[in-house]
Amino acid sequence: MYTKENLTRIKKMNELAPDLMKAFWAFDKAAVAAGAIPVKYKELIAVAVAVTTQCPYCIEIHTANARNAGANDTELTEATMVAAALRAGASVTHATHALAN
Repeated sequence: MYTKENLTRIKKMNELAPDLMKAFWAFDKAAVAAGAIPVKYKELIAVAVAVTTQCPYCIEIHTANARNAGANDTELTEATMVAAALRAGASVTHATHALAN
């Protein structure tokens, strides 16, 4: 289901909805641009979110971007473990809905 070949279809999406896709690409670029938070940290956040949403494309893209911004394996591991802890915590807190009053 997840192959890089699928990403070639983005070109078609750009053609089918040009205004929307231009807005998306501008937003995407602005979201990870340097600002109050440095690019390396934004990309580490993106990797953690990608692990949580389980998007293999995003994991690959943002891991490469994080490495290009200076992130190392230790930082990537810590960022993904924060994501794992939050996801596990959400499972624990949601489990309370299964208990009787």
